[in-house]
Order: sequence, then C-alpha cells, then structure tokens
Amino acid sequence: MEIRPILNMLLRHKIAALLVVLEIALSCAIICNAVFIISNRIAELRIGSGIADDELVYLSTSSLLPDVNHDALRRQDIRALSSLPGVKAVSSVNQIPYGGSVWGSDVRLDADQTRPTTNASLYMDDGQLLQTFGLRVVEGRAFTPDEYLENSTFDPNRVGQTVPAIMLSRSLADSLFPGQSALGRNLYVWGEQQPPSTVVGVTSDLMAPGEAGSFASRFDSMIFPIRVSNGGYALRTTPEQRESVLQAAVAALNREDPNRIIEEKGTLEQMRTDFHRRDRSVIWLLLAVCSALLAVTAFGIIGLSSFWVQQRTRQIGIRRALGATRRHILRYFQLENFLLSSIGIALGLFLAYGLNMLLMSHYELPRLPLAYLPVTAVALWLLGQAAVLGPARRAALIPPAVATRSA
Repeated sequence: MEIRPILNMLLRHKIAALLVVLEIALSCAIICNAVFIISNRIAELRIGSGIADDELVYLSTSSLLPDVNHDALRRQDIRALSSLPGVKAVSSVNQIPYGGSVWGSDVRLDADQTRPTTNASLYMDDGQLLQTFGLRVVEGRAFTPDEYLENSTFDPNRVGQTVPAIMLSRSLADSLFPGQSALGRNLYVWGEQQPPSTVVGVTSDLMAPGEAGSFASRFDSMIFPIRVSNGGYALRTTPEQRESVLQAAVAALNREDPNRIIEEKGTLEQMRTDFHRRDRSVIWLLLAVCSALLAVTAFGIIGLSSFWVQQRTRQIGIRRALGATRRHILRYFQLENFLLSSIGIALGLFLAYGLNMLLMSHYELPRLPLAYLPVTAVALWLLGQAAVLGPARRAALIPPAVATRSA
C-alpha cells in the first residue's frame, strides 16, 4: 500500500497540505449551504398561486376626495369595469397574491384558548372573488347573498359582531382538522369575546401574499363574505388581452372619478416577476459564489500538485527506474489527493452543519437535509480527482533517465 509513504510525504509538507485541507473544508461548508439555499429559492419560484395568474390584471386606487362614499364608488367602479370588452369577471379585493398588502388574523378553535392555533391570510369576497381568481369550491358551498356584509358596516372590534360564514383553503382546512371535514366547524378569528364563524366551504389552495414565513403555510388562507371598498380591483380576461384591458380599466376608473390616483397597476405575471426578483438575484449570486469557490479549489489543487511534481522529480525518476509504471505514478498522486480531500471534506461537513445552525438562528433557514452532505462530498471528491489528473499525468510521463539527471 502507498498510504504510509503518502502520509510521510504530507507530514513533511504540513503547511501546504493544511492549506489545501482548509480550502476544501471551507468550500464544502459554503457550497453545501449555498446549494441548499438555491434549491429552496428555486422551489419558491415554482410554487403556483392557485389562481389564474395568466388571466389577471390588478389595479390599486385611491380617491383624493375626503368625503367620498367608498361603497358607492366601489359599486360604480365595478359596473364600469365589468362593461369593458374582454373582461370576464371583476372583483373588489383587499389583497392579491404577490401584492404588497397583507391581511391576516389569528385562528382559534376554542374561545378560551390563550394562544391561537395558527395565523392565516384573509381574503374578502364581494361575490365575484371565486370567479375572478378561478378558485373552485372543493367541499361545501360558496356564500349565499344574505351572508355578505358591507365593509362600511363591519367593525371587528365591536363586541358581538362576527362574520356569519367563512371559507377555508384546502391547506388551512387540512391543517386545522387533519383527517376530518372542516364543514360546520366554528372558528374564532377576531378574539375570544367575539362569536365564532362557521366554515361553510373549502376552496382549492389560495396563496397568501407576503414573503414565505409570514404564515405557517403559503396557502393558509380564509375567505370572508365582506365587500371591501379600499380601491383594489382584480380583473380576469384572456392572456392576450391583459395589456389592453389594463389600459382600458385605468381610463374607465379615471372617467368615473377624475380625483383618483392609480397607485399600482399591472398583470399578475408582472407582479409575480417583481415579487421573485430578490429570489432570482440570490440564486445567481450564490451560483457565482459556488462557481468561484469550485474554481479556486480546483486551481489550488492543480497548483499544489504541479509544485509537488516539480519538487519530487528525482523521487519519481527513482521509482520509475525501480519498475514503477506510469499507472503507479498516476495512482500515487490521485490517492494523495483523495486523502487530502477526504480530510477536508470531513471537516467541511461539520462546518456545513454549524453554518446551517447559524443561518437557522439568524435568517429562519430550514434545517439542512442530510442528503446534501454526501452529494457535496462526492462533488468535491470528483473535483479533486479531475484537478489532480493533469499534474499527475505529467508526472507519469517523466522518463526515468531525465528524472535521475535532474537531481
């Protein structure tokens, strides 16, 4: 076996060997966590909202008039927007996936709970939300006309007032009542002093706005039969008519109320692109970091191996003269690199776990799955073998006579 002479040789070059080991260890720790973060960000990019992303446009408006009747203005706006060519459905909304407005509420199963069971996103339905968003009622029913409330008459802080009926997303229903039906269950969403609200339906999953971590699940959402009048409108049309409908909607709203400000407008796909801009930036940044680390590690191995080949020219020549084949020389350097890489990877795996603990405590990153450790280890082993291959082959090609004379 060549392990003993390899170890003896490495002990005579402690500083150089230690630098390579540390370089590999740091690369292992950083790359392992970076790849984990990249995979999480890519998973976020692939999550759908649960609604008709490619058919929706959104406008957020406000009026400059201080005494405007917001409920009347909402009804007026809805009529104007519904009459536009190409518009399938219009809804007055309080929030929308990928939007900046985030409404939420604590959810309790019992009135005497001291801590909420969970926290969920709140969507307000004016009677057209399901059709506009493209949501399906998968269990139970939608709201009946007598269950709807006007935004101006609803005050959640007034003791005794409650929402008579609510709908839950499939995700939230399964979370609150695992293996059971949510229909007919009472939920306390305004506090222990308010009457409960009864679950009458379960919809297909509906994404909550806001960043991941705002709620226990991205799809923990509730729908209330309240007609909000905060100037937000979602319009459903065909994908090819979105831009024209958006322009027509802006013009129609300005005709209805010249004293209006269009605070936000765009297609839902544009909003999704803007929402995930930071995720994409993080992905590209971490990919650049990983590429740089791999390149630095590879060049470090190549440089050290080339230096050692030059320093050991006489030793290589003597081994060749004593009968060592080119394969033996090649295997010697590959085994030497494998030992250094193994020590660095072993240290790097511990560092990767420690770095993950640090990120978990400061940035709410999930725990690093163990599967990432062997994958990173194999990648660095292969990188080390590929990097040492060139210098090892040059060492194997040195003729015995030339090597002996070079002493």
